[in-house]
Amino acid sequence: MPIQGAAGTDVSVSTHVLDAVRGRPARGIVVTLASSSGSQVASGITDVDGRAALAGDLPAGVYRLSFGVEKYLGETFYPEVVIVFRVRAGDERHHVPLLLSPYAYSTYRGS
Repeated sequence: MPIQGAAGTDVSVSTHVLDAVRGRPARGIVVTLASSSGSQVASGITDVDGRAALAGDLPAGVYRLSFGVEKYLGETFYPEVVIVFRVRAGDERHHVPLLLSPYAYSTYRGS
């Protein structure tokens, strides 16, 4: 469910996890959204397309997306990936893709 932002706009957080080694979406990864205090806001599991839509009551602030990748990759150098990002007042959509491999990962603010 989208959340209400400034001036009645919907604020949302979504992600898309891509497996760089296999060249396909990463299905079945548990993703958790938490506030900077550590309180869980939302959670989900990536679908067949590697996507997960997460939502909660997001006031402006700093948030953490945590990806439990070890179950997907097996024993790996990065058993968990944590991406910290900022929500500003008036922001509507936050799409945070993750490109994943056993020894590296990359992210950016998507559209």
